[in-house]
Parts: sequence; C-alpha cells; structure tokens
Amino acid sequence: AVIGRYKLSVQSTSSGSSSPEALGTFVLLFNPWSPGDDVFMSNKAECEEYVLEEFGIIFAGNQHRINSFGWNFGQFQGDILNICLSMMDRSLNYRQDPATDVSHRNDPKYLGRVLSAMVNGNDDQGVVLGNWSGNYEGGKSPSSWIGSGEILQSWKKSGFKPVRYGQCWVFAAVLTTVLRCLGIPTRTITNFSSAHDADGNLRVDEFYDASGNHLNRGADSVWNFHVWNESWFSRSDLGPSYSGWQILDATPQEESGGIYQCGPASRNAIKEGDVDLDYDCPFVFAEVNADCMYWNYDPATGKKTLIFSKSTLIGQFISTKAVGRDDRVDITNDYKYEEGSRKERDIFKKARKKLGLEDKFDPTAPTPKEIEQKPDISGKFKMAGPLEVGKDLNLILALANLQPDVKTVHVNMTAWSTVYTRRPVYEIWKDSISVTLSPKEEKHFPIKISYAEYQQQLTTDNTIQITALCHVEGGIQVLVQRDITLDNPDIDIQVLGEAKVNTEVDVEVVFTNPIDTEVTNCVLQVEGNDLLRGILEIDIPPLKASEKSTTKFKVTPFETGSKHLLVNFSCDKFADVKAFKTVNV
Repeated sequence: AVIGRYKLSVQSTSSGSSSPEALGTFVLLFNPWSPGDDVFMSNKAECEEYVLEEFGIIFAGNQHRINSFGWNFGQFQGDILNICLSMMDRSLNYRQDPATDVSHRNDPKYLGRVLSAMVNGNDDQGVVLGNWSGNYEGGKSPSSWIGSGEILQSWKKSGFKPVRYGQCWVFAAVLTTVLRCLGIPTRTITNFSSAHDADGNLRVDEFYDASGNHLNRGADSVWNFHVWNESWFSRSDLGPSYSGWQILDATPQEESGGIYQCGPASRNAIKEGDVDLDYDCPFVFAEVNADCMYWNYDPATGKKTLIFSKSTLIGQFISTKAVGRDDRVDITNDYKYEEGSRKERDIFKKARKKLGLEDKFDPTAPTPKEIEQKPDISGKFKMAGPLEVGKDLNLILALANLQPDVKTVHVNMTAWSTVYTRRPVYEIWKDSISVTLSPKEEKHFPIKISYAEYQQQLTTDNTIQITALCHVEGGIQVLVQRDITLDNPDIDIQVLGEAKVNTEVDVEVVFTNPIDTEVTNCVLQVEGNDLLRGILEIDIPPLKASEKSTTKFKVTPFETGSKHLLVNFSCDKFADVKAFKTVNV
C-alpha cells in the first residue's frame, strides 16, 4: 500500500443511500517488523536502533584522529511527521505529476531517491542549503546544529525556504530523521578520505604549485570525511543479492538525472564492482575506491608533472554507530575487499571496464613511465605535541634519503586553514629550507605554528593542511602532506540527582577556558527529547584566562527510559564545543 495520510469513513448499508460518516484520518507507514514489507528487518535490535532510536552518534575528524558528536534525530517529536509528509508533496516529481508520484509511494527505493533530493535546497526549495565556503553569514554555521528538529521546524516556519546552512553530516542526519519517521530503517555512515570524483574516471586529481600550495583546480577533491546514509530495503528491480543496505546521499555533490540526488546504490553492488546498476553506483564506488593522483602544476606554462599516485588512500575507517551502544563500528569490509589485495584490484578493474574506461585513451592520465618513477627521498610529518585549539602546533618534518649517494633537497612548506573538504581558506604559515642528506640518512626538522598565527584564520572545522613540496636536485619531486584536525576543549555535563518523570532535576555544565586570553560571546545550547521541550539557550558571561564556568539549569523529564541531553557551547575563540550525557529516567 502507498504510505501517507488516509481518510477513514464508514457507510451503513441498512439505511440505503445515506452519505458516509467520517471517522477521522490515520497515517500509514512502512513496517520493518512485518515480513511482507519491502523494509522488513528480521533483527529486532536493529529495528529498535534504526527506526525507533531518536539519538545518534556521527563520526568526523580525519583518518588519523576520528572524533564523534551526538545528534538528536527526534523523528517522533511534535510536528515532524506532518513535516515529513508535506516534504513528499513538495518534491519536483509530485509537482510535475501528482498521481504518478503518489502511486509510487509504496516503494522505498523511489521515496529514498526523492527524499535525498528534497533534503538539500538545490533544485526544489528543499530543507537545507549547503555552504562550504568557511563564511556562514546570513545563517547558522553547519557545525552549530545538534538536532534535526530545529532545522525541519525552521523550514516549515519560513514557508518552506531552505534553512541556512548545512554540510554533509547535516544533510545525512536530516535524511535519517525523515526516513526513520516513515518507518524505513536508516543510519548515518562516515567515510574517511572520501573521494569526490567529478568526471567519472574513478580517479581524483589534486594539484599543487611549486611552493606547495594546494590549488583549487579541477572539480575532483578528497574530503577528510564524508557522511551519507544507508537504508534497509529489498531491490525488486535488481534481484535479491542486491537487497539489504542501500546508500542514499542528500549532500548536493553531482547531479543525477538532472537534479541533486544520489542513490539508492546497493552496497553489495559497490563491493562487487557492479557499477552499471541503478542508481549512482559509479559515484559511490569512487567515493570509497578512487585512485589518487598528485600533480605539480605551473600556472605560467600550464604544464603538469605527476608527483605520485596512490591506490590505497581513499575510503578508510568507514564508520557507523553500534546497535544499542554508543560505540563506533567499522564497516569498511562491507564496502570493499581488503585494500591492496588481488581481489580488490580485480574489482577495481571490473568497475573500470563496466564504465568503458579500460579501452579509452585518457590524455589526462599519467604515462606508465611517470607512474614507475621512484623518488630518491621519503618524507612524513610527525606530531610533536597536543593537537588542541588554543595550543601551539608542534610538528616534525622527517626526511630520509633512500639512495646510496648524497642528495640536496629544497623544501617549500605551507600551512593553510581548510574546511573539512580540504578546501583551502586562509594561508597561515610558510617557510622554506635547503637540506643536504648523506647516503641513507634521515633528518628531523622541527616546525612550530603558534596559536597566534592560526587563531584568526581557523574555520569552525578546526582543520589545517600542512604541505612540504620537496624539490630533489636531479630527481623527481616528493610531496609530504598532513591534514590536521584540532580538538576543542572538553565540556562536562552532570545530572545532580535521580531523573524521574514529572520531577525537576538539576543539571550542571562545566567549561574551563584553556587559553590565556578572555573569551566572550559565550552561549550554551541544550536540547534533549523527553527531557526538554524545544531548545534551551543560555548566555554565559565572558570567561577570563583559565577561568571555570559552571552553568546550572533544571529539566523536567516527561517520559521514562534512556534519554540523551546534548549541549553545544560557543564563544569568540571556540566554535561548537559539543557533548552529550545519557540520562536514565
């Protein structure tokens, strides 16, 4: 049956032609507990987590340092069901042909695709407007949200104008709320070192100038992380071996069928390299499998030289929240065979072949000669101290001579603040050194970037990319690179007493200013389903250097069970310090 709101009426046969009596309305949803349903999930604990659970954990950071934050999906709160139903009626498909659109609403693959388009504001005045510039004037910074409810309510209140602003985890979290609300089991997935392959050649090209600056050239990119969704349903169009988890992505990256939507792509199809199957498998396959090419580009001559290529960088530590616990589960093996294994390379070749890339000459691809060139030196950045906002950044550049003769190396180094997609925003620091390395020698060069140097330039993502481009005399260039995510200071939540239904309980939130200057414009935001109605916003007075702030407020729980309180603290020096606390009511 088609999901949605039905009218129910009764007509008595005995009274002849009397008009039917209206009894009211009811809403029909998908039912993952029912074996006949397309979304049937046999594991009850998974049904609880992926349909009924209103709290989630989203993983972020980068592959060297995974962090996480809580999210309030809130799919059963207030007006959310009505907003989800009206979202279906605002899609382009419904506007173009309402009868046909409604007739397909029994099909989770159809609705998943339509809703992946509706959650972003592109094309159809959908829910959230994306912004990756680092400047979020005229809206809320993407990292400031802690739940979907506020976003969906704002969209409705504004007369359905896209809410400003979101980035990938916001799109994925809102889509999770909508699909769980409609009864489709759904979860958020984080892919680290995620490729955005814009030209469909399963290769990502990145360009650097001679100084080591990362150039915004070409549409391909590698993101520190990217968040999408998996929803559980059968694929009658593809056959049973492609049923199960399906990838949907509401982040507007590339058009599909003329609009910004993505999926459903069968996860089994991605693992087996069946990229010719519906929908958008080549794009998703590239996100976890693309090969990486790093080029040196000379803007004056337009000449590019391959620095190196790597086939094992993309698609690391693919993560989701565990069922029934707040832990990370690694599902990389569900997306691909072991990196570097024969099977994995065979699947990659199979995918290239299906996309017609095997036989076609690609003038932009590196030549076999370029790929076979071996560097004379190796290098890496090592961390030599804490990675925290407010502290100086200490690193070591380690360079090693791999050859039995002396090498002279000229090194150009730069550090840029970036957004999490690695898009450079501000230059923070640069330096250059010349080095002589004896045969087989390794040398260490300390690097210090002070808090004063990066403080003004840091984006709300707390990310910095540091690059050293090494020009080896008589040899090929070597690129050394590290993406750094700085940790925010900690914030502590304590519930002072036992939480009982309809009884006030005190909550205390403690934050200590870790830096030696005053912080101002301090605001604490609190939300929690069944603990608070709406969002609590508390202004906190400025905090002097090393000063501790203790904020107390009361909550009155109105449901029993395991609930979550989420907080977000912001000030002029720290953006969006987040924490959550499990409260057993």
